[in-house]
Amino acid sequence: MKKFTGMKNKAKIRGIRQRWLANSISVVLVMVVLAVAAFSVAMARYYYDAMEEGLKARASSAASFFRNYTEAEYLRAAKSYVDNFSEKNKLELQFLEPDGSILYSSYGLTTGTMPGTSDIRGAFENTVMDQWQGRDPSTGERVMAVTAPVLYRGNLVGGVRLVTSMAQVDRQLWTAAGAVALIGFALLAMLYISNLYFVRSIIEPLAGVTETARRIADGSYGIQMEKSYNDEIGELTDAINDMSLKIRQSEKVQTEFISSVSHELRTPLTAINGWAETIMNGELHEPEDVQKGMGIIVSEARRLTNMVEELLEFSRISDGRFTLTVESLDLKAELEDAVYTYREFFRRDGIQLHYFDCPEESIPVSGDPERLRQVFCNLLDNAAKHGGAGKRIDVTVRVEEAAARISIRDYGAGIPEEELPFVKNKFYKGSSKARGSGIGLAVCDEIVERHGGSLTLSNAEEGGCVADIWLPIGT
Repeated sequence: MKKFTGMKNKAKIRGIRQRWLANSISVVLVMVVLAVAAFSVAMARYYYDAMEEGLKARASSAASFFRNYTEAEYLRAAKSYVDNFSEKNKLELQFLEPDGSILYSSYGLTTGTMPGTSDIRGAFENTVMDQWQGRDPSTGERVMAVTAPVLYRGNLVGGVRLVTSMAQVDRQLWTAAGAVALIGFALLAMLYISNLYFVRSIIEPLAGVTETARRIADGSYGIQMEKSYNDEIGELTDAINDMSLKIRQSEKVQTEFISSVSHELRTPLTAINGWAETIMNGELHEPEDVQKGMGIIVSEARRLTNMVEELLEFSRISDGRFTLTVESLDLKAELEDAVYTYREFFRRDGIQLHYFDCPEESIPVSGDPERLRQVFCNLLDNAAKHGGAGKRIDVTVRVEEAAARISIRDYGAGIPEEELPFVKNKFYKGSSKARGSGIGLAVCDEIVERHGGSLTLSNAEEGGCVADIWLPIGT
């Protein structure tokens, strides 16, 4: 049985090796092919453009030479020009008649023929220089031709045509492309050899890691691997060993986190459902109230979307990566929005929400409005959840020296004294039977602290719990 397991692991290693090599080599192969193709296209375009520009310059110069010649003078001068043409071994110079037939040619054999290519038609019909490349109708050779019309007082008297073979340029292009392809495939071969060694030194030691991970998955928590390397394989071994010791704790944290997400999503969903039912039942008669209720629904839906992302970042709080979007805001306005949102909802549950304003028209602070409103909503929701039996919640805002103090008090049973030091710890529920995992107060405390303030919870003398938020005032 042990021998069979070893054979099975080796087969899997071979499969991983094959996939690794196939994937890496195929990617490089595609890159080499694309590079060769791109290089070939670029080189061809460069050479062809250079050839075309050179032919156009020569044809334009020749056509300009005959610009002021009559038809008779053109015929005489063309014959002399062809006879004295010094580049017969590189180019074919042709003088054309108005019907497109070749009058004179430095090649000689084409005299009297009619090529009928598009450069001649374009130059004579539009009286502008035109070019063409393709296979010569008579020889089948790949050529490039440029035709420039010869005009006398606006009338077409003929044309100058230069023709050159593309065979030499094509050979150079194929040679360059072949050299680049050879270099690319040489690099590919080197990569293949190096990958073979790399795979052998990395993948094979993973067989032991795979076996240990399988045993952990089967329930052998606490099993430890022997660390044989101090490189990445050694780090992986340490990680597997650490996972083996902490996996049970991780499962608990995962369960608590899922429970905390449910708790945090309930607040905006409750506000949305409450206002939607109020509007749907026709309990609001003033258009302004309906509009404000719809605005709250939209705002809470948006906050719900943001909260999904924020809750996923909760685990980053301990890492110091919990961020705020700070701006200047009116703390009273944000608090009043939260109170207005929950007042109607609490009334439906028989809870009276009283708001005690301060003399100041506004309380300027620097902070994240979404995060602060999340604090207000969470504390109001907790007051109703844990102290709703008192059927009353008081919200007070006042300025004390250089700080704003917001107090949210319920008239319920309060918090047992022995639990007060721990209620802000994440996932702490204490003796409470209410829904939730305790993440709400932990989030609130973190947000307030990041704003330079503090959150305290205490029991009121007449009964109930008081949550005090202290925030520094400043623009």
